Amino acid sequence: MSLTHLPRRAGSAALLLSLGACQTPGGASGTTPGGETRPGQPQVLVGAGDIASCESDRDEATAAMLDGIEGTVFTLGDNAYPDGTAEDFQRCYAPSWGRHKQRTRPVPGNHEYHSARAGPYFEYFGEAAGEPGKGYYSYELGDWHVVALNTELPERARAEQERWLREDLAAHAARCTLAYMHRPLFSSGLGRDNAWVKPLWEALYEAGADVVVAGHDHFYERFAPQTPEGQAAPERGLRQFVVGTGGMTAYAFGPTLPNSEVRQARTFGLMKLTLEDGAYTWEFLPVGGGVLDQGRDTCH
Repeated sequence: MSLTHLPRRAGSAALLLSLGACQTPGGASGTTPGGETRPGQPQVLVGAGDIASCESDRDEATAAMLDGIEGTVFTLGDNAYPDGTAEDFQRCYAPSWGRHKQRTRPVPGNHEYHSARAGPYFEYFGEAAGEPGKGYYSYELGDWHVVALNTELPERARAEQERWLREDLAAHAARCTLAYMHRPLFSSGLGRDNAWVKPLWEALYEAGADVVVAGHDHFYERFAPQTPEGQAAPERGLRQFVVGTGGMTAYAFGPTLPNSEVRQARTFGLMKLTLEDGAYTWEFLPVGGGVLDQGRDTCH
């Protein structure tokens, strides 16, 4: 990254603050990692994946949106391009999404693992990233149990994560459960095969989880509730969102998969989930304002 990019990013950050001013004020506050939330009160979970590069200002635009939205921020991996180095985090991520670090619950992506064992990622986020070398963890958000998973682990560590996930879900038998990770099991993107995340889906499905959110593919896509085999299951299936819209370049769609309901590859933006007792609402909020997708559903 050339130093010539830094003044341009700083200038655009000041310009894009006006975007955040159009949102609800007070976004810098809200739930922080390790903070407590009270059952019975709706909680906001907001974020995206595939975020920050010093080669563009699009992450500045989505960060400005975060400035005006209270709640817990999630990241879906590929947080700091190109290689998840300490420099990438400090120069590219920190000036934009990094200002919400104290309320962020991240997961890593494949670009974080361009650096040995994603070391700079774990160092940057600290305890909020989970145990170094593992990167998966869970927490309570209001009436919901939330699980953050690492899709970038080697094969042996994947099996250990699956065992942990099954134990975690058994120990937290909440009515409503949401999981997020970098790689989606289902995506209408071109040439993608993330079959190794299917055991995570199977554990979530068997435990009666409700929602999965992923990134990796740089667009927005919503699926109807389905089984890990991709069969429609409106009564107890997992509803998956792909939200790789944090700021990195957009991808094109390939053939549309079964159960895909909404696809959007023309804009960047955030997924905002409002988690209630027994129900949830979703909104895909694009840069520039408005709502491109929204809905509401109940938990199993």
